Amino acid sequence: MRGDETTTRQRIADHLRREPAAAGSLAREFDIRTATALSHVEHISKSLEATDERLLVAPPECRDCGFTDFDDLINRPSRCPECKAEGVEEPRFVIE
Repeated sequence: MRGDETTTRQRIADHLRREPAAAGSLAREFDIRTATALSHVEHISKSLEATDERLLVAPPECRDCGFTDFDDLINRPSRCPECKAEGVEEPRFVIE
């Protein structure tokens, strides 16, 4: 299948099979909104349930204190609940 015949979701899945990526970087690379990238990632996760592949999520992480025990592993929090810093890395996704 040629690259121009694949859907954005298929191209995102192929990208995540090669390397981990955050929703923001997927949005920039595929010229879509971050919310749309997250929607694609969630759908990809559901479609992988019937396969031997899995979507793995590296949780958000505070750059200041290293806190990673966020309640929502998919969305990037605005600040760290532990130290209140706003420098929180986005969660990263990869397909293995």
